Amino acid sequence: MCTQPMCQPDIFGYWENIRTRCVMSPATGKCPRDAWDESTIELFLHELAVMDSNNFLGNCGVGEREGRVASGMVSRRHYRLIHGIGRSGDISAVQPKAAGSSLLNKLTNSVVLDILKMAGVRTATSCFVVPMATGMSLTLCFLTLRHKRPKAKYIIWPRIDQKSCFKSMITAGFEPVVIENVLEGDELRTDLNSVESTIHELGADNILCVHSTTSCFAPRVPDRLEELAVICAKYDIPHIVNNAYGVQSSKCMHLIQQGACKGRIDAFVQSLDKNFMVPVGGAVIAGFNSSFIDEISKMYPGRASASPSLDVLITLLSLGASGYKNLLTERKELFAYLSNELMVLAAKYNEQLLKTPHNPISLAMSLGNLNNKGGETVTQLGSMLFTRQVSGARVVPLGTSQTVNGYVFKGFMSHSNDYPCAYLNAASAIGIKKQDVDIFIRRLDKCLKICRKEKDLGDEPKGAQQAPEEDVAELTKKLSLVTSEAET
Repeated sequence: MCTQPMCQPDIFGYWENIRTRCVMSPATGKCPRDAWDESTIELFLHELAVMDSNNFLGNCGVGEREGRVASGMVSRRHYRLIHGIGRSGDISAVQPKAAGSSLLNKLTNSVVLDILKMAGVRTATSCFVVPMATGMSLTLCFLTLRHKRPKAKYIIWPRIDQKSCFKSMITAGFEPVVIENVLEGDELRTDLNSVESTIHELGADNILCVHSTTSCFAPRVPDRLEELAVICAKYDIPHIVNNAYGVQSSKCMHLIQQGACKGRIDAFVQSLDKNFMVPVGGAVIAGFNSSFIDEISKMYPGRASASPSLDVLITLLSLGASGYKNLLTERKELFAYLSNELMVLAAKYNEQLLKTPHNPISLAMSLGNLNNKGGETVTQLGSMLFTRQVSGARVVPLGTSQTVNGYVFKGFMSHSNDYPCAYLNAASAIGIKKQDVDIFIRRLDKCLKICRKEKDLGDEPKGAQQAPEEDVAELTKKLSLVTSEAET
């Protein structure tokens, strides 16, 4: 029998290593290379929470906002980080009685900036997380520019059919000047000549900024950011980029980097949920001039919720820089896979995958053979996909118009007044898996088969019905069994 004493774990040494990791690793201001386990992250958050005055053992609060929370569940949900971020009038300011929450805010902004640089915008100098989605964050940028250009009342906007982009300009009190896209092959691209002629027509001093877009639904492709940035520099006009879900695309990030190097980009805005897989409600405003980004943060009125900052920090610590890179690589690989699968399926139904090589995230498949009067069959396809639990796919029929804040968009959702065909969109976004693509293709195949049959039966008398192939095969099999049993 062994008489040697069992090796005892160095519990105190382990605890000290954890504390050192929590304190020293974030001190670099960069996202750690390797993922942290959940217990380490929770310990780190508790270390931050005890620095807030509402968690002091002997605290006596006599103010109107003392971090009091009635529900223990709510307190635990927020890791007892109750004070939020910023101070009245400055979302980036440090709160003396909430040192932990303030440190959380500073740390999150630093880690996110590191990820933006890693993703491709290497010369970005500053960013901050704001607890608003992309549209309202764009509005905040426009309101900040108002003080720099008091005479300006127009925003030049190459058309993209997403309401939040349009409403962000209206809400800020400016008049959008819509620049229609030009059709090049299957792609809808920026009309640079129209942008420049509009500047001459309105006068540069009357233009608040150019509001461009990177990530978008095909066949719309990212704006010619480099050329727009050069035009903005030439006429001394600010340039705000809507980079809603562009962080996940090296191509979109490269466009921003090139635009900043060759011309002028004042700020670029991206969604937290679309790029970092966290709940909806946050965005990142970033740029190349720290003083201007500070001005935007100071434009935010009052304190703000720390939830978006907390969510993205937890996510990035749990992934690590290497984990996030792996997600970006997987997304790009699955984009190629989705493209190939859609191309094969399109050929099966005498359709085509639209050629949009400049769009790195979204794909479009024509639906020309389904398009009937009013686009009813195309719309029906979208409904069928949704009821079969396919989310995110969008169908775009011809001839749809919609009025948004008094402006009539002809061909709404197609980014063009008269795109030549109806189509279906699908995207390879961060977090997608091969299984998602395979299931989508199978379900789309079945829906297209049903839609084609119903379209072919459109001229038959009412009441005429045709069973799906699967039902016919099943009935044939049962009939064969009954016949064989009768013979025996």
